[in-house]
Amino acid sequence: MAEIIKVHGSVLSTAAQRVFACLYEKELEFELIPVNMAAGEHKKEPFLALNPFGQVPAFEHGDLKLFESRAITQHIAHGYADKGTPLVLPGKQMAILSVWMEAEAHQFDPVASKLNWELIFKPMFGIPTDNAAVEENEAKLGKVLDIYESRLAQSKYLGGDIFTLADLHHIPNISYAMRTQVKKLFDSRPHVSAWVADITSRPAWSKVVAMNK
Repeated sequence: MAEIIKVHGSVLSTAAQRVFACLYEKELEFELIPVNMAAGEHKKEPFLALNPFGQVPAFEHGDLKLFESRAITQHIAHGYADKGTPLVLPGKQMAILSVWMEAEAHQFDPVASKLNWELIFKPMFGIPTDNAAVEENEAKLGKVLDIYESRLAQSKYLGGDIFTLADLHHIPNISYAMRTQVKKLFDSRPHVSAWVADITSRPAWSKVVAMNK
């Protein structure tokens, strides 16, 4: 009997959601091992044996143990290339796809995560929102989305003509942001808006959303 994939994490974590979405796109069965972050379980053993940096998610499949969500999704996409949605591309196309994966990690994620922390998670935890930080990061996100608007005017998806990891990696932060005032930054750019509507309506993402219910 094949060993089941285990993902240690929280359904609220954007990084864990990235991995869940990838697994659902690949039509792979997995077991969620909940990590109680409010109780600080991610900063203690036994979780630290899986990720010494104390961040969710962690991935286990037999004797393979991984952390860092984007490394996990790349393992899944390449390791299960014959299953479900392709998510990666061959040759030079993969190089272009990799550029936009890096853009997500280094340009989009830092500002989107900060905005979601201020507008979603701080209110959830009863912490006052820093309005100056919101204003500063809205301006930064607007500049990133201007570049995305230009790219998406030329290409249906960030990495090319098909949905790939470059798009998938964005979905968790976008999904949270669309529940806040930041939604206007996506809606006001027509190509970005169409892309957001497309990628957030995928059946695999609907399954991730259902995990929170």
